Amino acid sequence: MIKHHKLTNGFEYIEIQNSVAQAKIALQGAHIFEYKSKTDLLWLSKTSPFEDTKAIRGGIPLCWPSFGNNNPSLAQHGFARTALFEIIHIDETQENSTKITLRLQDNKSTLALWNYHFELNLTITIADTLSLALQTINKDTQPFTLTQAFHTYFNVSGINDVAIGGLEEKPYFDALDTKHKIQKGTITFNQEFDCVYQEVDKDILLQDKSVTTQISSNGSSSTVVWNPWIGKCARMSGMREDAYKEFVCIETANAYDDFKTLQTNESHTLEVTFTTL
Repeated sequence: MIKHHKLTNGFEYIEIQNSVAQAKIALQGAHIFEYKSKTDLLWLSKTSPFEDTKAIRGGIPLCWPSFGNNNPSLAQHGFARTALFEIIHIDETQENSTKITLRLQDNKSTLALWNYHFELNLTITIADTLSLALQTINKDTQPFTLTQAFHTYFNVSGINDVAIGGLEEKPYFDALDTKHKIQKGTITFNQEFDCVYQEVDKDILLQDKSVTTQISSNGSSSTVVWNPWIGKCARMSGMREDAYKEFVCIETANAYDDFKTLQTNESHTLEVTFTTL
């Protein structure tokens, strides 16, 4: 079952429910901001605005065609997360799985920011697992380079209770001190954390008390792990000052050395599946 909703300010989202899961997806940014099956997987800020042109704080924002400040001519994390997508396909043929595809194409607004013709398709599968596939097609006569990420906010019982496995012995760039390092052991948190891991070639496990989430990716060899901690959280918009305790971001990405250059008519698909074990 799919329901379409429009807030009084005109902001639109859809609500999906099948026999095993439910979800909510904003048309702005093709942004899934709620997914519930075995657990309430995604964190959403209680103070985040739901307004046109303002990014939602939480869920899974799309960073595209630039991750972070990789492209200084664009806003941080690019423009897709505040662009209006259109629904092009819905598949409800199975009672335990719903698939929806949303599309963004170049237009006057995007060309003013990033002068390339493109097609961007996001397919989201809502089942007892949550899967996303973001396909970029170069429709231009010139090649272009992109970095991107699923900026996923995971709901956790407490930031001190979680550990992240699967990145042991991987090289990473620590954005806080701008040094290159090697990960030793699992990741735990007691301060601000902002690291981009490279050479990622296996599933990542988010362990939170009695719940473990498996993160399986394709089309990516980089992963970003982030938590703003006390000081930065207090300065951020759309977020309570103690919200850092409630989430951790583990972002399937094509970031830094994992950038993608697409020739004319070439495509690349970034994929991730979240499974509660």
